[in-house]
Amino acid sequence: MSFKDLKKQSKLGSLTAKLVKEVEKMNNTGGNADDRIWKLDVDKGGNGYAVIRFLPAPEGEDLPFVKLYSHAFQGPGGWFIENSLTTLGQKDPVSEYNSLLWNNGTDAGKETARKQKRKLTYVSNVYVVKDPANPENEGKVFLYKYGKKIFDKLTAAMQPEFEDEEAIDPFDFWQGANFKLKAKNVAGYRNYDSSEFAAQSPLLDDDDAMESLWKKQFSLAEIVAPDQFKTYEELKTRLDYVLGNKKSAAPQFEEEDTDRGEAEELVTAAVSKPTPAVAEEEDDALSYFAKLAEE
Repeated sequence: MSFKDLKKQSKLGSLTAKLVKEVEKMNNTGGNADDRIWKLDVDKGGNGYAVIRFLPAPEGEDLPFVKLYSHAFQGPGGWFIENSLTTLGQKDPVSEYNSLLWNNGTDAGKETARKQKRKLTYVSNVYVVKDPANPENEGKVFLYKYGKKIFDKLTAAMQPEFEDEEAIDPFDFWQGANFKLKAKNVAGYRNYDSSEFAAQSPLLDDDDAMESLWKKQFSLAEIVAPDQFKTYEELKTRLDYVLGNKKSAAPQFEEEDTDRGEAEELVTAAVSKPTPAVAEEEDDALSYFAKLAEE
């Protein structure tokens, strides 16, 4: 853009309109700068609808999803928002601390451990079939982060409960099915119970087009690669600071702002009272505490 064009747009007010539009977009997405990640937009009532297709494992990888554990809680020294090393099968200072709290024989200890428990997230590649709120996303491949409720629906599709239900591979290009993602507000919380699979059908009627999509998928292994996690010592230093043992630890929010949208979601979940979905995830966390206690 030339200086002359800049002055012309200034007179027309088009730059202001463009800036306002971008700010609104940032606010609606929580400021998330990672354009690889797709999120379902909901209206003011908490309702949202889209149709997506879960995609196969990316080229060179074995699974069409990865599991990621994280922690998000507040202490005297601020917020602790970090990925958990238990994702990698390694010892994590927060899980160890929670284990001590859980086994100290007090209800207060168990309550604190519950508030600081691991959050489980799954990540898959998806193809957006229909996105009424953002039609520009349709026909594109994104990463999609989802919780246990939706993962249970994927599992149920692969292992149906009743004999008259046919098992499907929801991640298959040809024998899979589109997933109708339906969000609604139930007792003040996001609920996906109404989400369901459509009938089995190929994603597209052109194998070459599907191969092209497959090659556009993002690596899932990179999301849980060791270099995406802080070391035990770094996490322990941050935990000590958050718990009030400040010593030499300093706040690290400037680094965490690189994915502020996700951080805000974790904070919201951490300060909210337990929901049915949280209660289901609790079994996984508490069983982990018990396992640590036995070691």
